[in-house]
Amino acid sequence: MIRFLFLCLVTTLSPAVGSTILHTVDPQLYRDEAVVLRAQKLGEADRIITMLSRCHGKVRAVARGVRRTTSKFGARLEPFSHVDLQFATGRTLDLITQAVTLHPYSEPLAHDYERYTTGQVMIETADRLVTEEGEPALQQFQLLVGGLQALTAGTSDGVRPATMVMDAYLLRAIALAGYAPTLGDCARCGAAGPHEAFSPQLGGMVCRRCRPPGSAHPAPETVTYLGALLAGDWASTREIAPPTLRQGSGLVAAFIGWHLDHGLRSLSHVDRPLIAE
Repeated sequence: MIRFLFLCLVTTLSPAVGSTILHTVDPQLYRDEAVVLRAQKLGEADRIITMLSRCHGKVRAVARGVRRTTSKFGARLEPFSHVDLQFATGRTLDLITQAVTLHPYSEPLAHDYERYTTGQVMIETADRLVTEEGEPALQQFQLLVGGLQALTAGTSDGVRPATMVMDAYLLRAIALAGYAPTLGDCARCGAAGPHEAFSPQLGGMVCRRCRPPGSAHPAPETVTYLGALLAGDWASTREIAPPTLRQGSGLVAAFIGWHLDHGLRSLSHVDRPLIAE
């Protein structure tokens, strides 16, 4: 872990040539790449930028003067942007002194309402799941970058509906946080599956003996579809019927809503069912 953090502090990826460049170690400066999650106004011209970074996990830093029209990198620090940054250590919050765009995900999303709203769900989820600032969360960072790439440019097996990409991201992100849904054996007693009922509060598919009142009863093909999303098996999602997509989306929404204390505010803007029948 110490070696990993040291390498993150002294190396960066050059966006121009894709090569590793060594930088002189300055205790007051450090570099990292990050995805911008949100921004809030500070004073008359500044912003506090909240990011999920490769090496330092969640980071909150001040970007001075970015609300002025003359700002050199204000547009590079919009939500969804994947950027290479230089920080200067501050007393309370660090300062962003340089910003280079790696992937301008905010540009294509700004012109597609459906993908914009699903992208908002993804960055809100990352913000909620990575709670400690300064603690490395490399897998969550890589998953978010991969999710935004799939949302804007297509998956490794081609373009997929925005809600499908979002549901795959949500399932895998919540699994990384330790709450992976159980889709085979009973989530409560471990009885061998397949089973007919799905209970978000119990952690996934449950047997007849364990199922609580109000449990959903998804079709077998929906459970298989959710397993493909959880595994990142895009090839198995090429021909998904709309009813399966809708039912799976409802189950994901219910599962995420249960395991995140207050749910996701941005999810209400996505055209999808809240629960599957």
